[in-house]
Amino acid sequence: MIETITIFGGHSRDGEPEAVQRIELKMGDVVSIVGPTGSGKTTFINDIELFANGNTQTGRRILINGVLPPVEYRDNPSLNPIALITQHTTFLSDLPVLEFLTEHAGIRVLDKSLIEQMIADTLSFANQLTGEPIIPGVRMTELSGGQTRALLIADATIICDTPIVLLDEVENAGINRSRALELLRAYRKIFIFVTHDPRIALLSDYRIVMKGGSITDLLRTNEEERAFSHQVAKLDDLLAVMRDKIRFGERLTTHELEGFA
Repeated sequence: MIETITIFGGHSRDGEPEAVQRIELKMGDVVSIVGPTGSGKTTFINDIELFANGNTQTGRRILINGVLPPVEYRDNPSLNPIALITQHTTFLSDLPVLEFLTEHAGIRVLDKSLIEQMIADTLSFANQLTGEPIIPGVRMTELSGGQTRALLIADATIICDTPIVLLDEVENAGINRSRALELLRAYRKIFIFVTHDPRIALLSDYRIVMKGGSITDLLRTNEEERAFSHQVAKLDDLLAVMRDKIRFGERLTTHELEGFA
């Protein structure tokens, strides 16, 4: 059973040692990776996914439960404890949603009597994150970006049931981020978000700060930020309403700002 991931720092693109040389994440932690575009955020989660051992461009090392991960994690996809949800979903098959989930569950789930309920739970989870419900008979390639990302998050959490989930800029897909974090926290896993979104960052336990391909700081979300996150959520909800009105061809007025302070 996986309890911790330890990341040992490597070096920046200039070869300088990273300012943070050791990070230990425990089951139940929600972590955000933040930094400017091109700062190395995606490379950081790629190092985790690859179980880097000084053999990537960053020189980082990843330990699971304090030791090197077993070779089986790399060689056997069914044993890999990490799910990576990227911004790119062109790899998805053209199967209907229900068939895709059934096939995947048939590979991952040992007790076949659980599959039907797990698929129902996966669809329920995903549909709480999207504006338009996912219809089981629709083909995977016909889903919107938000629907696809929501389904993959739900699939990784429930069917894959991997203890470590890496999510690369999920805010770009238009899913309900607060609801996603609320649902994800019900599962004892390590969730690592690559994000530019203040709402996700403030609702995380830690922020790993990146610059120039290097980890420059590790910030734990403090009480002041947690209190401030409610105002950020209120503003974000307001913007979401305005986006929906524009999407549906409605006019915006100053009334949209009423009640925000």
